[in-house]
Amino acid sequence: MSRAAHRGRAGRPAEAVEKADEKKTVVVTGASGGIGRAVARRFARRGYRIALLARGRTGLDAAAREVETAGGTALQVPVDMADHEAVDRAASRVETELGPIDVWVNNAFTSAFAPVTEIGPEEFRRVTEVTYLGYVYGTKAALDRMLPRDRGVIVHVGSALAHRGIPLQAAYCAAKHAIKGFHESLRCELLHDRSRVAVTMVQLPAVNTPQFDWVLSRLPRRTQPVPPIFQPEVAALGVVHAADHPRRREYQVGRSTVSTILGNKFAAGLLDRYLARTGYASQQTEQPRDRDRPANLWRPADDVPGKDFGAHGAFDDRSARRSPQMWISHHRGLLGAVGAAGAVGGAVGGAVAAGLARRARR
Repeated sequence: MSRAAHRGRAGRPAEAVEKADEKKTVVVTGASGGIGRAVARRFARRGYRIALLARGRTGLDAAAREVETAGGTALQVPVDMADHEAVDRAASRVETELGPIDVWVNNAFTSAFAPVTEIGPEEFRRVTEVTYLGYVYGTKAALDRMLPRDRGVIVHVGSALAHRGIPLQAAYCAAKHAIKGFHESLRCELLHDRSRVAVTMVQLPAVNTPQFDWVLSRLPRRTQPVPPIFQPEVAALGVVHAADHPRRREYQVGRSTVSTILGNKFAAGLLDRYLARTGYASQQTEQPRDRDRPANLWRPADDVPGKDFGAHGAFDDRSARRSPQMWISHHRGLLGAVGAAGAVGGAVGGAVAAGLARRARR
């Protein structure tokens, strides 16, 4: 059924409401490590059926064990997200073995740490195919199955770098910017068609994931996330919340994400100069780069038996386990109600005090 067939329906993107006895089918791309791994674990705690899509079999094996331990049902689907036919076959397999897909989380990516002049054309293309087109292919596979049922949620895992490019990550920043544009166009189309399929995007801060040990790097020193750094479980909480409440077009996790987006909106030129001065040093530690480290641009870094990177990177001692900003964002309706009640209470109290004062003068 085409999206045009949905026109005229009296509906809008339905906000997902979790039921205690509801067992959903969730697809997580890039599930073998990092944020994807943490997202899969978070969904698994609800007893959901989780399809784990990634290239590295060692990471997929470990992720499946974690999902089963957490109470979910795991299905491993080895796939390169840059292959649109393989992605569509993966979606068909998920629906055959787990049931209709309720939530699709686009998260898989690859990147390269280097100046633009040191990244080759084929490397730019590969980052774009995995990080941007992988989201497009995943979204289209999900839409082909969700639109005829007129239900489902697609979550794009984004970054503050979808709003603001930084030095040494041009390929990744460009892909994240493209995802944001794709997301906005798709959202408009779904709203136009009054489809009950919802799409939302979660912009993340720097996260302590293994990518800094496996992303292709030509920098002289070891790469690191730009502080402040958050644990992947914080990102996972934001992604799962977005899947539950997909009406909002975009979520932002971490005060640093909000500050980056606002700073770029109102002082982009100043931010250019600031990042030119600080962006190189802030993305590297004092340790020299290990020239024998794996790079997952062309093949998965965990394609070696026993080489499981897990969800966390090497910066546990510097990473926050919670985000007050995210809690406030997720509860802004409650906080608004409390604020309104406080304002009403203050007004009533003021009126009572004024009345007592008038009586006293009499």
